Amino acid sequence: MSAILRFKLVEEAFKKKPLEIPNREDRPSEFFAKYVFNRQKMAEYLPADVYEKMCDVIDNGTKLDLETADKVAEGMKRWAMELGVTHCTHWFQPLTEGTAEKHDGFVEHDQKGGMVEEFTGKSLVQQEPDASSFPSGGIRSTFEARGYSAWDPASPVFVVSDTLMIPTVFISYTGEALDYKAPLKKSIKAVTQAAAEVARYFYNDVNRVTSNLGWEQEYFLVDEGLYAARPDLLMTGRTLMGHDSAKNQQMDDHYFGSIPLRVSYFMKDLEMQALELGIPCKTRHNEVAPNQFELAPIFEETNLAVDHNMLIMSLMKRVARKHGFRCLLHEKPFAGINGSGKHCNWSLSADNGVLLHAPGKTPIENLRFITFIVETLMGVYKHNGLLKGSIISATNAHRLGANEAPPAIISSFLGKQLTDLLTALEESDDDSLFNLSGKKALTLDIPQVPELLLDNTDRNRTSPFAFTGNRFEFRAVGSSANCAAALIVLNTAVAEALCDFKQRVDQLVAQGTNPMKAIVSVVRQDIKTCKPIHFEGNGYTDSWKEEAQRRGLDVEQSAPMMFLQYLAPESIKMFESMGVLSEAELKARTDIKLETYTKKIQIEARIFGDLCLNHIIPVATRYQSQLIDNVHKMTDIFSPEEARQLSANNIKLIRQISDHTTFITEHVDQLINARRVANRITDETEKAIAYHDNVAPLIESIRYHVDKLELIVDDELWPLPKYREMLFIR
Repeated sequence: MSAILRFKLVEEAFKKKPLEIPNREDRPSEFFAKYVFNRQKMAEYLPADVYEKMCDVIDNGTKLDLETADKVAEGMKRWAMELGVTHCTHWFQPLTEGTAEKHDGFVEHDQKGGMVEEFTGKSLVQQEPDASSFPSGGIRSTFEARGYSAWDPASPVFVVSDTLMIPTVFISYTGEALDYKAPLKKSIKAVTQAAAEVARYFYNDVNRVTSNLGWEQEYFLVDEGLYAARPDLLMTGRTLMGHDSAKNQQMDDHYFGSIPLRVSYFMKDLEMQALELGIPCKTRHNEVAPNQFELAPIFEETNLAVDHNMLIMSLMKRVARKHGFRCLLHEKPFAGINGSGKHCNWSLSADNGVLLHAPGKTPIENLRFITFIVETLMGVYKHNGLLKGSIISATNAHRLGANEAPPAIISSFLGKQLTDLLTALEESDDDSLFNLSGKKALTLDIPQVPELLLDNTDRNRTSPFAFTGNRFEFRAVGSSANCAAALIVLNTAVAEALCDFKQRVDQLVAQGTNPMKAIVSVVRQDIKTCKPIHFEGNGYTDSWKEEAQRRGLDVEQSAPMMFLQYLAPESIKMFESMGVLSEAELKARTDIKLETYTKKIQIEARIFGDLCLNHIIPVATRYQSQLIDNVHKMTDIFSPEEARQLSANNIKLIRQISDHTTFITEHVDQLINARRVANRITDETEKAIAYHDNVAPLIESIRYHVDKLELIVDDELWPLPKYREMLFIR
């Protein structure tokens, strides 16, 4: 790209006016879920008996027979066609981190030479997409194209444009999960069943427990013209080179600041479309970094919340282009400023209205509160390495541990009050804090415990897994990730901990121990066991890394090595015992993670080498030639001594450019060589490790010299839009 074109693109970006978004006279509550076949639509378009059956399927997981499915499909088709729908698709979440869909028209022969619009229960319930090119991790061969998508009635069908979108699971011909939704639903079942069993120790009226999720989606917006002029941004989602802007986020003036007009129009358009699709958008604001923003909805059931997050990411990209932006979901699109995460606020709630992670007003309720807090921590402690493996990626690795993102060591921040409470329980004798004469007579003799309803924790920006009053906030999840990956592990780990807790309590009760005393005894043991996962300090310090290692926490920094946690014996045992994933499925997912990591670094290395050799070196050399020409011309006008003095700065720049370009040229050759060597490795683990150890570091070392050249070379010659031009929307 020429420098002239760069300046034109920058000028156009700063002159852009916001699109006119029509104001809606109706309230959000009036158009919410307009394009969703929810219970209200089911009641309207389905026969009463079919509606009752569907509610039973959704609420209790009963099987849907084909006769009922036909009637549901007929009602769905009538509703959809009134909205102008002509096609349907099974919308699923393959192991690519994105979504997939194959559209089929409502078209069948009428046997009279014409056609009819048809949508049957079979089409609704099951579809057979060509699955040959989706990642399978060796579960199936490329020539074996058969895969099945099956409707998930717990997530409502919705309409996008002219297509009926049917949320589904995706499995192989032999039954293994090839997606995120199938194991997510299994993990939700495991944790909610285990939590219900434990909750019944405290409440007789608990029948069902729900897993809840409230995600916070961070993202960047960049002007589309500037985005298109950055091949690295276009191909990898991040800038592989670029010097810091003199002003970025150091003034903290963007955070919660006034939203730029063009962005506010984008946000309004996005929210209106999201609300129509049943996504309960609640919060929008400027984030810390320039051009960085956040969107967050109201809490929902976890399965539905994950679907809504995948849908909102797709919608954000589409709406952004309408407004002349590109939406960046990469965790670290710009160096030196905050990256983007997807904070996952997770909790459990019982059907009697009790939040299981929230403090209560009575001692018995607070014993329930302590039990669920401690057993959650037990799951996180036992599988902290696996949790880290669930959130790490080639992209998120750039974010973790930098600019307020949590470090790549899993720990939990609880706040002083809760920490003091657990310490008191740990250090006490059995009866010093509790009167255990019976369930109704139970008293917890710790001041202020029954009044824990206030926000009883501060915030710790460096904690990956922080307690925030009535839920845990898993802050390490990356902005581009399918948050199901992290929640599958979290749900399953907590389910295992709760099952183990109940087994030990029941053993004590069977031996004659008072039930409440048995609970306290096991909780006290677990407080001591999971103590290493508690950390209230600064997660960025070297001293914490050393301390974490002494505590036995996973401190691995290599992404490929973190992926291998899925194949640790304790991980396999946990997933199989909870009925979530088999060893074969875990092996496949690990291979996919390794292969994906390798390919992303490989693409970055190829793009980076091309930019260096075909964009940066020629421009730097051209500017160097101009400086050399200037030095020679000085000798024609001035005396040798005067020319030497007047040209001193240019000579210095010539040498600096020479040093930087020499380093870049030599090390790009090394980068190409390192890539070739790695590509010859057949084992996916070894190949990913080679890319991590030998290829990725070269990109970073070369980048330093490219960024230095950006400060030296004449601004009119520099070919790529700079940070100062991309990071400030007007």
